[in-house]
Amino acid sequence: MKKLLYSFVLAVAMPVAALAQSGTNSPYSQYGLGKLSDLSTGMSRAMNGVGIGMREHNLVNYLNPASYSGADSLTFLFDIAMSLQKTNFKENGRSKNANNGDFEYAVASFRAMKGLGISFGLMPYTNIGYNYSSPAQSIISKSGAAMYSEYLSGTTYTTTYSGSGGIHQIYVGAGWEPIKNFSVGMNLGYLFGNLTNNVSTSFSDGFIKKLDTDYTADVSKLKFDFGASYTHVLDKKRSVTVGITFAPEQKLGSDSECRIITQNNQSGVKDTSVFVARNAMSIPMQIGAGVSYKYGSRWLLGMDYVFQKWESVERVPYLKEGTNALFNYTDAYSNRHKLNFGGQYCKNEYGRSFVDRLRYRFGVGYSTSYLKINDNEGPKELSVSAGVGIPIVNSWNNRSILNVGFQWQHASAKDLITENTFLINIGVTFNERWFAKWKFE
Repeated sequence: MKKLLYSFVLAVAMPVAALAQSGTNSPYSQYGLGKLSDLSTGMSRAMNGVGIGMREHNLVNYLNPASYSGADSLTFLFDIAMSLQKTNFKENGRSKNANNGDFEYAVASFRAMKGLGISFGLMPYTNIGYNYSSPAQSIISKSGAAMYSEYLSGTTYTTTYSGSGGIHQIYVGAGWEPIKNFSVGMNLGYLFGNLTNNVSTSFSDGFIKKLDTDYTADVSKLKFDFGASYTHVLDKKRSVTVGITFAPEQKLGSDSECRIITQNNQSGVKDTSVFVARNAMSIPMQIGAGVSYKYGSRWLLGMDYVFQKWESVERVPYLKEGTNALFNYTDAYSNRHKLNFGGQYCKNEYGRSFVDRLRYRFGVGYSTSYLKINDNEGPKELSVSAGVGIPIVNSWNNRSILNVGFQWQHASAKDLITENTFLINIGVTFNERWFAKWKFE
């Protein structure tokens, strides 16, 4: 019990300092709740996030809580990872690069009793991180400045857009196998975080020197999701597992605030106006389905499909031009579809040769965006991944794995920014033999 409590504290406390950092540089993260995070772990990362139809004894699989029932009876799994990324942005013939690094997750699982597995940890849900400026423009050329034109006598202005924060979740989940090869599970998560978006406009001359518009929201809400899986054994070596998941639409119970700060050009005095929208944000209903095929410990192939019903979700409210109140907009999001395929090959998981025990992984994926930008569909994303699982062998443990994955993501939309991101995911799955009973002679 002391080990379990210590591991839970470690899983939550280790990455806390990293939460202040953003895991993205994408300008698209200024919309909605930010950029959605990859919720896969360990070996699934290099398989492009496949996992709904997987039930592995050496994987903490958050994607389907029913998988926790497959935890090994003698071991405790602890999985932690970080990522490094380089992104190239292209728009209208211009190009720019940005580098980033981020904590990804810290999760753990163990078997509490026969047929019952437990998991807990800390994972990201969304990320916000961007900072860019538009060049000086004529006041009349941009409608966003027109609502303040009665106060202005200058001719040009420059606008800077920036944002940070995101939503994270602490969760605990359980998977139960009431009937052989059939499992059900549930995750109970606590969503928390802060979303901050700022628009700062500086004027070359006039009554107003600077205009800041800050949009902020604090998130603090419980979240539920459910899963089930069934494994059909074909023969001694081959099996097929199918899985389904469901998460209901939920209000985040948070207030969204808009704070407008104007600075007088002559006196330097600042005037502040505050507008608040109550209970302004939600997360969508989600349905997922997956299937995997396993041939002994040599081959593992999987495919997932995820549907998120964003069309019924109200958008994070913004100040409507020409008004003094915040509004929630319907028809502001698009339903999101995501399809992934991935696999793993290992010549011999328990072989004597180190090379034979290496896990080679690969995957591809395609997803649509949940965003609507200027009433148009947001960027669609194509991704390709590859990686390797490297056994960590020493005098006291030969079951832990160093997971190294590489992923290329291409996001693009008509007449908008094109992003090409190269990610390196590095993590370790510690597989500790905690629950063995020692015998003395």
